[in-house]
Amino acid sequence: MSFRIGQGFDIHPFSQDPARKLVLAGVEIPGPGLHGHSDGDVVCHAVADALLGASVLGDIGKMFPDTEERWAGADSMQLLSAAWARVSASGWKAVNVDCTVIAEAPRLGGFREQMQDKLASVVGCPVSVKAKRGEGLGALGRREGIACMAIALLEGL
Repeated sequence: MSFRIGQGFDIHPFSQDPARKLVLAGVEIPGPGLHGHSDGDVVCHAVADALLGASVLGDIGKMFPDTEERWAGADSMQLLSAAWARVSASGWKAVNVDCTVIAEAPRLGGFREQMQDKLASVVGCPVSVKAKRGEGLGALGRREGIACMAIALLEGL
């Protein structure tokens, strides 16, 4: 039996498009949406990168390049599902995933359980989502965007 740990990170600025929806871990949250080629879901992107990194299968940018128009506006939960399908097909099982979302606003406490449940339904393991603030420091502290860090532990089958 072998174990591997993968780390993922993603960051997106807020969009200037008032019609753009904010989606984090597949959950629509009131607030300005994030700019990105897909739906800009930094949580799904960070988790996908953590899973792909642990399994040494590249990263989300390699799987779904922003140079390809077919990924424009893509649902990041579907991207995460495809990344997880690739990881699990290569013989890995997810043990747990831990995420930290960094944002001054909006407050995410009321959405954490739903976010965790949606992510866990894709990767089939416990998922933790925590929210932290930038405490006024840097671009995140100035409310210019949202970032997410994720760690995944995989077990070889």
